[in-house]
Order: sequence, then C-alpha cells, then structure tokens
Amino acid sequence: MNRLSFFVALSALFALFVAPLVATSAAARSSMDIVASNWKFTPGAITLHVGQTKQLRFTSRKGVHGVQSNVLGIPQTTIMPGKFIVVSVTPKKTGTYVIHCSIFCGAGHPNMRLTVKVVSK
Repeated sequence: MNRLSFFVALSALFALFVAPLVATSAAARSSMDIVASNWKFTPGAITLHVGQTKQLRFTSRKGVHGVQSNVLGIPQTTIMPGKFIVVSVTPKKTGTYVIHCSIFCGAGHPNMRLTVKVVSK
C-alpha cells in the first residue's frame, strides 16, 4: 500500500469512528441531564463555570416537579415525567446555590434540592 492510499484509508477510519466520538463528547460537555424523582434530584449536586453556558436537561422519573433560580437565570420550569425540558444557564458569579423543588410533590418535598456550585474557569 502506498503512502497516499494509507492516508486516505486512515482519514476514512477517522471520519467513521473518531469524529463522532469527538462531537459526542463536545455535546456532553455542554449539557447535563438532571432527573427528578420523589424526593430528590440526581445528581444532587452539580458544578458549573462562570461565563460558560450549560444546557441543563431536566426530566422526571416520577411525579411533577419544578425548579427556579433568579440568581442563576433559571425561570420557573415545570418538570414532567418522561419529557426533557432544556434550560440554558450561564452563571455570572461564583458561589454555591441551592435550588429547592418549586412544585409541591409530597411528604419529602421540603428536602428536595439541587446544589449548584459555580466556580471560576
């Protein structure tokens, strides 16, 4: 096999196998799934970076829940079972913020919270 054929074959392999992985990892870095259930968020704590936009993809495993944070720019958002609701967040200052479920969801509702730690880049 001559060098040109080798590089053409290598380029084809890269396009088929490596490029999709790079694109997927870039998308994964810019979004994060958060699952609500009775009576917790999973994960229960996340870390975001100042000035970096992150797509938070909320869904519910069980029950109707909600989130809202004026400080983080999260509008009142209702989280329904089986559907993803995407909220774009670009934190402006460092700190630790606690978001409580904003829709009453039963006996464990007062303890249902998501902790958001915002750090500098």
